[in-house]
Amino acid sequence: ASGTLVLRFLNFYGSLVRQMTAGKRFRICGEPRTGFFGAEMIHPRYREVEQGAALPQSLTPVYPTTAGLGQGPLRKVIVNAINSAKTEGQLVDTAPVEASIRLKLVPFAEAIQALHFPAPGAGAAALDRQTHPGWQRMKFDELLAQQLSLQSAYRARRRESAPVLVVTAGTALPAGEDARAKQAVRQQGADAKMGQAIAPGTAPAALLGQHVPQDPLQQRLLAALPFQLTGAQQRTLDEVLRDLAAPHPMRRLLQGDVGSGKTIVAALAACRAIDCGYQAAFMAPTEILAEQHYRKLSAWLVPLGVRIAWLSGSLKKREKEAASALIASGEAHLAIGTHALFQEAVTFHNLGLAIVDEQHRFGVGQRLALSQKGAHAKSVQEGALAATPSKLIPHQLMMSATPIPRTLAMTFYADLDVSVIDELPPGRTPVLTKLAAESRRDEVVERIRDACAAGRQVYWVCPLIEESETLQLKTAVETHERLTAMLPDLEVGLVHGRLRSAEKADAMTRFVSGSTHVLVATTVIEVGVDVPNASLMVIEHAERFGLSQLHQLRGRVGRGAAESACILLYQTPLSENARARLKVMFETTDGFLVAREDLRLRGPGEFLGTLQSGVPLLRFADLEADAELIEQARDVAARMLDTNDVQVAAHLMRWLGSRESYLMT
Repeated sequence: ASGTLVLRFLNFYGSLVRQMTAGKRFRICGEPRTGFFGAEMIHPRYREVEQGAALPQSLTPVYPTTAGLGQGPLRKVIVNAINSAKTEGQLVDTAPVEASIRLKLVPFAEAIQALHFPAPGAGAAALDRQTHPGWQRMKFDELLAQQLSLQSAYRARRRESAPVLVVTAGTALPAGEDARAKQAVRQQGADAKMGQAIAPGTAPAALLGQHVPQDPLQQRLLAALPFQLTGAQQRTLDEVLRDLAAPHPMRRLLQGDVGSGKTIVAALAACRAIDCGYQAAFMAPTEILAEQHYRKLSAWLVPLGVRIAWLSGSLKKREKEAASALIASGEAHLAIGTHALFQEAVTFHNLGLAIVDEQHRFGVGQRLALSQKGAHAKSVQEGALAATPSKLIPHQLMMSATPIPRTLAMTFYADLDVSVIDELPPGRTPVLTKLAAESRRDEVVERIRDACAAGRQVYWVCPLIEESETLQLKTAVETHERLTAMLPDLEVGLVHGRLRSAEKADAMTRFVSGSTHVLVATTVIEVGVDVPNASLMVIEHAERFGLSQLHQLRGRVGRGAAESACILLYQTPLSENARARLKVMFETTDGFLVAREDLRLRGPGEFLGTLQSGVPLLRFADLEADAELIEQARDVAARMLDTNDVQVAAHLMRWLGSRESYLMT
């Protein structure tokens, strides 16, 4: 009645001519636009409506599909599935009804109906933005399943056995730890009387005849350090040591901004394990980072009598066998390496603590493999191994220089205890960040010349090793050649992932010693490299890097007393996302603000890495928009785990099925 609408079909077949005869009624769906004959739709979707038929009771759903599967057949399958689920009672609420009423959530079956078959009056904007009550119910149930699985994993670990790492009486313990240690001693004494298996080297030492030094390694290391721990380092160390004194496995995430001093906290935790007669393992994702840790920890611990084994994939077979033999015999107190540490051929004598740096770079199976190399508990009877010794799960300390935003910590890390080093050591200078277009490359080279003339060193980071046909980016090899020609008076080094291990080690050694003035590198130097004299970082094609990578790379400078700068070289035109990333880097050096913006721009899937996290990523809930729902789901999950195991199992089966097992790692 409002006028005429022209339907334009570019291929009007005979079947359409016969179908669209005068007098028939159709429902038409398409995008109206102004054409030569007035309002028109091009190739609209349509459906015949019988004369006298009532208006539709719901909007028509449009589903994502694939070639060969049309909307009609797909809708029929989904309708049948929903009707079958209703008949079989599969759409009942698995979340507590009282929680649904209190939080004003619609019933689950009603939410399913509303999302698949919305009423004609349902707000399109609410459906599109997922603020419709049906979407709110889906989001809450999804978050509840995640909270249940993570909190279940947390509780399950507290029922497992781990070495009780406490020191002897007379040694100063962190506040609150002394009472826990005494309780652990009393418990072990009771276990001994009942013939239960307990770990070698744990207090009371007299039970097993183990010698725990009266002058603990941990205290000797603190005394030998040329610096004092910051308040944040001491606080997080206390939290770690309290966990190590407990009889269940620690699984703690130690996070802090680049340069905040996580490594010394991890080293002191390793000292506690060694003091108690156990081995410690320190695993890093790249050989350069692992070797940096090896050098640093060796300088700290070898003079104190600690024997360290080095194990990486690039070692020769004979070297690997020698390192593995030291680890298996227990002669090596501390094992440092890459993925090679959790290979099946590597056996630990009595692993008590596993430290994993940049833990998000390892797959779930890899982290699990290392944690399964724990020590066997010994029977106190005659000091011999029991016929079927129980397995002790080693404590696990994970480190990350990528700060975790609060909403992410509440969801994907809810099964972890989290310690935060939120204070930088004294003497660390803020890094000045500058943006420079590609056209200003010559000015940047002059800045390098000035920095080196002042006795400083420079990093120049490139995104690729060699030229790519698809991405015309400056490469590390090409940049190395160009800078060598432009700076003939300076030593320009090159390091990237394809170099042999010995070549990488030599390049890094020369840069650390100061004989190399400019180091051209790929992102292999992203984490762990510590050269206090390096005061300038140039990042080529910065628009191609993620925020987390840019922040990590910037953290390689500013480690000394000299004023430091990071120059982000970019190429125009910039995408909207690239412009937003560079703006964040220019405006702040706060790692937590950077991480929050990174999460907002990329979402949790890319932020975590789907392969590394092992956690089923959220399909419906949004970490920023649904922060209130996350809090509510966390509280409801805790109450469900305390009161209703059957309901917990039903909810997890609906939402996670077999994937829940990934969360137990």
